[in-house]
Amino acid sequence: MNSAFPLYFKMMLAGWLVLAVITYIVLLFIPAPYGRYYRSGWGKSLSNRAGWIIMESPSALLMIMYYLTGNHKENVISLIFLILWEIHYIHRSFIFPFRFHNLKRDMPLSVILMAIIFNTGNTFFNGLNLFHYSQPYSISWLCNIKFISGVLIFAAGFVINQHADKILLNLRKPGETGYKIPYGGMYRWISCPNYFGEILEWTGWAIATWTPAGLSFAIWTFANLVPRATENHKWYKKQFPDYPDERKAVIPFIL
Repeated sequence: MNSAFPLYFKMMLAGWLVLAVITYIVLLFIPAPYGRYYRSGWGKSLSNRAGWIIMESPSALLMIMYYLTGNHKENVISLIFLILWEIHYIHRSFIFPFRFHNLKRDMPLSVILMAIIFNTGNTFFNGLNLFHYSQPYSISWLCNIKFISGVLIFAAGFVINQHADKILLNLRKPGETGYKIPYGGMYRWISCPNYFGEILEWTGWAIATWTPAGLSFAIWTFANLVPRATENHKWYKKQFPDYPDERKAVIPFIL
């Protein structure tokens, strides 16, 4: 696919990638303060449910805007990419938060704000790259190995992510608190298959779209989730003496 990016877009995307590397390094030493790592000192907070809706919904809503204001509304493949994006983010914004059992958890407003900035920026790059600053995909892209393999990887990642989340959400019975060791599915091999699934999703997206912005999203996903998965893995091993030794943190048999 041919692309003609304005200079400002190239420079901003380069800076965005540098920021991903910095974020990765910071998160290796300072876990983001939500979930089990929630701690005071990060300002006021909202409930986890409200936080998830507020911080994830810009991705779902803004991508529709970029599509509708772009040049590819009649392009079938562009529509497929919009649908893939919305499958993930509509679920993440408006379905997943209502599956939470523990409504007493909080999320700092500072974390919500940082997530909004990331989601807005990430959607900005992907939306403009796909629907504004590129030639429409030809129909032959449907038969291209990049598109086929990328969509299959995205779908596999989505299924893994959903199944892992379902196991986590069903760990506790109503009224129960505290943490338990999750079993089943890919928890047999890794501590964080939900993160592994999301990494697969956006790796597939990068391959299927074959765009610089898609690649940047895959890199950002790795930068955000691998440090947290590593920290979760260490936490599980410290918390539970009987934690399975054969598990890796996020990539089966590797990491």
